[in-house]
Amino acid sequence: MKRTRIGNGGGFWGDNRDAPVDLARTGRLDYLTIEYLAELTMSILALLRQRDPKAGYAHDFLETLKQLGPILANQPDLKIVTNAGGMNSLSCGERSAAILADAGLTSHPVAIVTGDDLLPRLDELLAAGHPLTNLDTGEAFETIRSRVVSANAYLGAKPIAEALIAGAKVIITGRVADASLTVGPAMAEHGWAWDDWDRLSAATVAGHLIECGAQATGGLWTDWQAVPDLANVGYPIADIAADGGFHIEKPPKTGGRGNIETIAEQLLYEVGDPARYLTPDVVADFTSVTLAEPARNVVSVASFRGLPATDSYKVSIAYRDGFAASGMLVLLGPDAPAKARFAGQMILDRLARAGAAFDHSLIETLGAGACVPDVVKAAVDPPEVVLRVAVRDADKAKVDRFTREFAPLVTSGPPGVTGYTTGRPVVRDVFAYWPALIRKTAVDSEVKIHRMS
Repeated sequence: MKRTRIGNGGGFWGDNRDAPVDLARTGRLDYLTIEYLAELTMSILALLRQRDPKAGYAHDFLETLKQLGPILANQPDLKIVTNAGGMNSLSCGERSAAILADAGLTSHPVAIVTGDDLLPRLDELLAAGHPLTNLDTGEAFETIRSRVVSANAYLGAKPIAEALIAGAKVIITGRVADASLTVGPAMAEHGWAWDDWDRLSAATVAGHLIECGAQATGGLWTDWQAVPDLANVGYPIADIAADGGFHIEKPPKTGGRGNIETIAEQLLYEVGDPARYLTPDVVADFTSVTLAEPARNVVSVASFRGLPATDSYKVSIAYRDGFAASGMLVLLGPDAPAKARFAGQMILDRLARAGAAFDHSLIETLGAGACVPDVVKAAVDPPEVVLRVAVRDADKAKVDRFTREFAPLVTSGPPGVTGYTTGRPVVRDVFAYWPALIRKTAVDSEVKIHRMS
């Protein structure tokens, strides 16, 4: 039975830079996927594109692609699928094509998937009767329209499969559903019908299991002390058969651990209703899935059930929501938690006297239960804690004034203050998340293939 090996070398922008290259070199892959995007990432990329129309993509991918050049030359059938295009798939694709050409890989066409970026069309879509109401709160989109910086539909696997069938070797997308990076190659390789809901569900489960990289192979595992050589963790591979069954493994001679527990934990990661996991491609039923462990670091996955996809795409919208800053100091010695809380309140009191009250403020004593207040009791009295004070406000000037109030504590606060040599905190833009839905008929994806030979 035909099998397709799809390995994911990155779960987010900032993941292990060596993982994609190591996985491509040793994983015996048909496809390497690299997942870069999250809601916050899209906001950052939107800002970068505002500053430079040619920016707005995960630029780390270009360096990774340069490193992958010799591997692609030695493995001419290996294909790469990534959403590194972010807010600017076209620029990312053009730069990628140039890198491949410089490496002599002119036989590697680059496909660029666009259509997810709805920002230029927002007024048109609103006028056409697409309200983009907040999916969680029911609020009207008009309340934030003037502050929107990005709006992207989560496309599905079809344009990826279309690009692969057309002969592309590197596919650059913007915002697509994470699992669709795997579904697209599976559909292109196995030729499944787009209404074969059970097999679409199988591919979606496979994509979901590998989309976060090392989380499937020992990262974040609750039994972390039993993970061998986690520093050398191997990233996951989905080996998918033509009937939809698959197993998850990691490359040999790598660290980490793949077993029923690590896979089950990842299966339920970021899942609402496990019986109805909504994607652009299919509604997958995770409750039907069965797991087995036929060999060490190999988990087989079977028994898939899917339902027709909905008629809507999810839309991820980011909008400006003020400014924020946070700063930290270390307090040590007797009564360290009390001293830290006292010092934090000093900062806010001084600012209040100067007329700077904030929309939101927070004082935390890290090390004395601030992260887990219901677990670490107030009776805990550590000899040192980290004071963290954060504020958020619509007025940038007030937030900037806040950043100047940490240094005075060195001589005017309680005794035992240290850790103040890193400079003032940085004022940063705050972006809020607005989820919405839009009918699929309003969104058109497009595939452009850049052929170099």
